[in-house]
Amino acid sequence: MKPILQTSLRAVLFILLISACGKEKKTTKAGVKMQEFIQEISQYTRSYNSNFILIPQNGEELIYTDLEEEKGLNQAFLSSVNGWAIEELFYNGDPGVDDYRLAMCQKMVPTKVVLVADYLNSDSYESDARQQCINNGFLSFPRLTNNYDYKEIPSTPHDQNQNDVNVLSDAKNYLYLLSSSNYTDKQSYLNAIRNTNFDVVILDAFFEEELLSSAEVNSLKTKVDGGKRLVIAYISVGSAEKYRYYWKKNWGLHRPAWLKKKYDGYKDEIWVKYWHKDWKEIMYGNDDSYFKKIINSNFDGAFMDNVEAFYTLYHKD
Repeated sequence: MKPILQTSLRAVLFILLISACGKEKKTTKAGVKMQEFIQEISQYTRSYNSNFILIPQNGEELIYTDLEEEKGLNQAFLSSVNGWAIEELFYNGDPGVDDYRLAMCQKMVPTKVVLVADYLNSDSYESDARQQCINNGFLSFPRLTNNYDYKEIPSTPHDQNQNDVNVLSDAKNYLYLLSSSNYTDKQSYLNAIRNTNFDVVILDAFFEEELLSSAEVNSLKTKVDGGKRLVIAYISVGSAEKYRYYWKKNWGLHRPAWLKKKYDGYKDEIWVKYWHKDWKEIMYGNDDSYFKKIINSNFDGAFMDNVEAFYTLYHKD
């Protein structure tokens, strides 16, 4: 007879293996659903503007068929996006290249624009962070020690570009301004953006709870030097945010059921089952949908955050 302890250990290991396999299957299935979701958004937005730009952030495994490298790039999916944004690729505070993610980003160039937003815990790393991006053909936005939350506007772009920027591939630099907390009113916030020469500006479509108008967005599309630039709206497609116009007072975790999982570190967000019809109706397909509001405000495109929901729904954040 085998020792009871040995038998129990093998049983536990078997259960853990089965559980891990189950999670991976769910992750793959959810990843395919995220690919389909983004493709649906692309079809919808480009039915209004054939040049509408879509940039997912993180979740790079989505570039592959069934999320598997050996199956190759999912070209049909990749045709639905214009670029990809990556956080903490070369620096996550301290220097340290994420080789796994870097390899995926390298496969996207030159057909897609890769935008990197590293976080630096020492401003002395800035030059190296930029050079790492230049070496790989990526656009760089190093967040210095005071800019972890994307609330600061650097004084000037590192790679000045006097040419018009009509498509994402024309860009030499970009500004990622997620928070308006440094500004007491909308006018000063918009003026601060206007008085820059960044080729691409990524910002929230709303100032506090007010959607930016088409006139306001249009006023941001000219750089100080007179050149054209692109203005891209931030939107979370994988999590619901409690401060958005669509949020209902009686909602909460699992109410409705597609509000699936707490978002660790962000008390005002909940990971969603993004394939659910109710969430899709919030996102696109009708006049009150989030993407329709972005289109109506004449943004050049959308920056889609939290696409890695396909993974976080079934793993620890």
